[in-house]
Amino acid sequence: MCAVVVTALAWAYLFRLDRQMTLEMAAWCLRPLPGSPAPDAASTPNDMPLGASDVWLTFAMWSVMMVGMMAPAATPVVLLFAATGKGRPGSRALFFALGYVAVWTGFSAVAALAQTGLHLAAMLSMAMTTLSARLGGVILIAAGVYQLTPWKGACLTHCRSPLGFLMTNWRDGSLGAVQMGFRHGIYCLGCCWALMCVLFAVGIMNLAWVAGLTVVVLVEKMGPAGAWIARAAGVAMIVLGARTLLR
Repeated sequence: MCAVVVTALAWAYLFRLDRQMTLEMAAWCLRPLPGSPAPDAASTPNDMPLGASDVWLTFAMWSVMMVGMMAPAATPVVLLFAATGKGRPGSRALFFALGYVAVWTGFSAVAALAQTGLHLAAMLSMAMTTLSARLGGVILIAAGVYQLTPWKGACLTHCRSPLGFLMTNWRDGSLGAVQMGFRHGIYCLGCCWALMCVLFAVGIMNLAWVAGLTVVVLVEKMGPAGAWIARAAGVAMIVLGARTLLR
């Protein structure tokens, strides 16, 4: 139940933030003189000044987004850990979850810095997509290729076998729970980091893509044909990236 509430709150925040950004872009599009064409938010550089508070807000946005995207897929292993840990002193599902979240918080920090760098280089649009079709195509192709690599397959295997992970990585105590959550988070990061990077090409706050990638992650990890879905998604991203490069 707690996982459902956390996920719902994360998505509520994302929808609120998306609405706020939509209103800001609408106001920005009204800046031209009457009669002049309205600017395209997807192809116009974001020239708004960036301060330290904006970087922190960007980090917060990525952190909440990662919670909203990864919590559904992580919930089964957290619940299994809680059930397996009954009767073991010091076992805490909360500490396991904190270790897992710490990994994605670190990823969020790197993503926020990357977004800040694109902004400062005037390569990020008002719609929060990369302005370079070449860069967007390369991101999509690279993410697609990674989906087909043995590294992706190995990490996905661990994520699809939560009981096996717990049996081979068990640690007692609260610190052990944090370590286990962190280790599982590393495998999860190895499985999904490339999918998250796709957002730089299609729109960091494009909620349709955020929801779609969330479904892909969930099906990869829990669906009966998860490995094949991962490969199919990889091929689709390669094709989309090639089309982007050839525009």
